[in-house]
Amino acid sequence: MTEATNKNKIPAHWQVKKLGEVCKLKNGYAFKSDKYENVGVPVIRISDINGGIVSSQKAVRVNPNDEYDNYLVENNDILVAMSGATTGKFGVYKSTEKAYQNQRVGKFKILDESILNNEFLYHQINSLKRQIEKDAYGGAQPNISSTKIEQMQIVVPTLTEQQAIVAKIEELLSELDNGKQQLLTAQQQLKVYRQSLLKWAFEGKLTNNNVKDGELPEGWKVVKSGDVIDNINSGKSYRCNERPPNDSEVGIIKVSSVTWGHFDEMESKTCFSNDLFNEKYQIKEGDFLFSRANTLDFIGACVIVNSIGKNLMLSDKILRFTFTKAILKEFALHYLRSKKGRTQIEFLSTGNQDSMRNIGQEKIKQIEIPLPPLKEQQQIVEELESKLTVCDKIEETISQSLLQAETLKQSILKKAFEGRLV
Repeated sequence: MTEATNKNKIPAHWQVKKLGEVCKLKNGYAFKSDKYENVGVPVIRISDINGGIVSSQKAVRVNPNDEYDNYLVENNDILVAMSGATTGKFGVYKSTEKAYQNQRVGKFKILDESILNNEFLYHQINSLKRQIEKDAYGGAQPNISSTKIEQMQIVVPTLTEQQAIVAKIEELLSELDNGKQQLLTAQQQLKVYRQSLLKWAFEGKLTNNNVKDGELPEGWKVVKSGDVIDNINSGKSYRCNERPPNDSEVGIIKVSSVTWGHFDEMESKTCFSNDLFNEKYQIKEGDFLFSRANTLDFIGACVIVNSIGKNLMLSDKILRFTFTKAILKEFALHYLRSKKGRTQIEFLSTGNQDSMRNIGQEKIKQIEIPLPPLKEQQQIVEELESKLTVCDKIEETISQSLLQAETLKQSILKKAFEGRLV
């Protein structure tokens, strides 16, 4: 319900009130990290709010203190994140364990429970989530005040109607969540199947019968990638504008251009001068690109450029491989994306576990690759791409269904608070 709520859209006897008229949003206490203990009372921080639930399972703890008792979190309290990248996420604390409320965690306190039902309030806050996010992202650092949230409008039917609406919402959302969980399970199963396909392919089991575990088929051999990579070309670092280049400008690709399994030329930035263009670093159709610097999950991400419409060059964080005639670049691509290939890349890379990782050219050349004859490589590539294309189509269908589920959820809430659900 936005501030521009149209009273004509709701039943005549319903009231429209500002949140601050029926409940207060209280901020938490600024706990110091040097007070944290392994045991004691849990302190609920923004990171403890996830998926509509507030959990103390992974919470930091402090020794109990009367000074903190004004910031107690109790069973069924509704909490909301008021700053940071996840501003607007909210949840209910479902525990009888005493807990404290950290700063920038807001707690809703209903002023009169004979007027407003806690579960009804929870679902209304759910419907306000997008508005909270919109209002919070006005500055560089997402942030929203309790006053701003208290100015937002909600509808207040009779208590009996609120209870009926809550029952209907939870019935419909339960069915929706069951369907969503089935989709997420299918998505995970698809991920496992993809890796199984790649595993079988590079054990020789996709194109050979009766291959023994731990052995390669006849005619296969294990080589170092340095034996089959003909050349590694690295780019340079340039001062650039962060926007993607237009058709008449020169750009540099970012690491995110290869992060998601396909080449995205829009993930690039514009050189300040077209005079910086160097044909040696120009990206062309058919190029094999490899991210030498990225987070742990994406270090070594690689793609083959299927098409390109912009005038782009390599960056210092993206490498271009050319291969000898002994290996198909498509075969190398699939292997480096397999679990065995990924494990080697992650092991050979250096850097902090939680930040940027790097892998140098000499380390890259140490990666071991099981190599069949060229004819069999072609068979494996064709078999993989046929099956993986089917997987991609199923994945797309699942993703669309998940988006539709979220849209349906918002539709249910909209109808509920316009008086059209019961």
